[in-house]
Amino acid sequence: MQHAKSRTLREEVYLAYVNRASSGDLDNTAIIDQILKLRLEKAKLLGYSNYAEVSMATKMATIEKAEELLEKLRSASWNPALQDMEDLKGFVKNQGSPEADNLNHWDISFWSERLRELKYEINEEELRPYFSLPKVMDGLFSLANKLFGVNVEPADGLAPVWNSDVRLYRVNDSSGSPIAFFYFDPYSRPSEKQGGAWMDEVVGRSRILSQDGSSPRLPVAHMVCNQMPPVGDKPSLMTFREVETVFHEFGHALQHMLTRQDEGLVAGIRKVEWDAVELPSQFMENWCYHRDTLMSIGKHYETGECIPEDIYQKLLAARTFRAGSQSLRQLRFATVDLELHTKYVPGGSESIYDVERRVCEKTQVIPPLPEDKFLCSFSHIFAGGYAAGYYSYKWAEVLSADAFSAFEDAGLTDDKAVKETGHRFRETILALGGGKSPLEVFVEFRGREPSPEALLRHNGLLQVAASA
Repeated sequence: MQHAKSRTLREEVYLAYVNRASSGDLDNTAIIDQILKLRLEKAKLLGYSNYAEVSMATKMATIEKAEELLEKLRSASWNPALQDMEDLKGFVKNQGSPEADNLNHWDISFWSERLRELKYEINEEELRPYFSLPKVMDGLFSLANKLFGVNVEPADGLAPVWNSDVRLYRVNDSSGSPIAFFYFDPYSRPSEKQGGAWMDEVVGRSRILSQDGSSPRLPVAHMVCNQMPPVGDKPSLMTFREVETVFHEFGHALQHMLTRQDEGLVAGIRKVEWDAVELPSQFMENWCYHRDTLMSIGKHYETGECIPEDIYQKLLAARTFRAGSQSLRQLRFATVDLELHTKYVPGGSESIYDVERRVCEKTQVIPPLPEDKFLCSFSHIFAGGYAAGYYSYKWAEVLSADAFSAFEDAGLTDDKAVKETGHRFRETILALGGGKSPLEVFVEFRGREPSPEALLRHNGLLQVAASA
């Protein structure tokens, strides 16, 4: 859809995509209605008014807070999304394409990619030499030391590993005493590893399970990635996205490793509410766009030259490219999800497609096609655990952006203030785990409840929101 020059082909692919699982014996419509009916019945049996209340009972947000957030983000994103469309139409017209007069759903990805290439083209492969794995990890560990007062050092040979590429690290406190360990398995091995990246626990912190029962068992994590292995004397060279991924997974690992909870059932990442668990990981991603941090890790592996300034500026600008449109897309999914699990009555006068079209009137610049049946393949909420929980993507973005803004408020160039804020982040967000309500934890750190202002500012949407 981004690169096919044939408009006819793009239309064919798009129509096939939005009509998956919606015809004949493969039509999921009746199954979806049955799922929603059973979920509502389950909610009633449990004493709730709707299934969203069941979902929210174990999450940080409430229905009202989630709806309030989605509306704030929607109103802030609408005008920028309209401007995105106008900019795209102007660009297509300047390219001399007749499609400019009638841009349709199957044209957006193609022409948006052409516009992105023109304005912010960054060749990921050309960037690789600036991001060698050893330099990235050194910078990441240096950042962890600055923010949280911990020292990370190799501990190879201290415990067995499952592959010779796997590294073991020890995390020490400021006195040099070990407080955690983690394995890092960085390289792609298609024959034995699935794709993607993830973090999980090996063992959690627990006083009960320590050998002598007097000191807590130290937590051990593992981080798994799938990047290019070293070749000869050339180290593993990473794309910028892979750098973000390592920072992201390390954020999860930090919450597991720096917990102060001795009750194993709520230590680290255990029992942290679904919509709050991405806070530390997305928080760490923000540092990839911080000039000093990026320049400390972005050095050419042969020459030592820093990333050129114009490339850094493009990385910053590309982060907010079509931010209004991207935001509305996620808000459409989240709002449809909440509507279906709060207000929709299976078998009533309104169909699931009526609900979706009503939502799209406020979340989609180009109305959906009459034949659009994307709900039939919306597996996140019907088969993937996100029922009345899709909002959590945006909720977590708000939390992480607001948390990072605490460092911005303190002054990113003020080392003393950054360290003080980092200590507070460690003692609250990272230390308290699932042993305390995440809203209480956030208020302890930030001094107030979370606000979407920082996310809107980071996405370049704040000024428009203020004037809308």
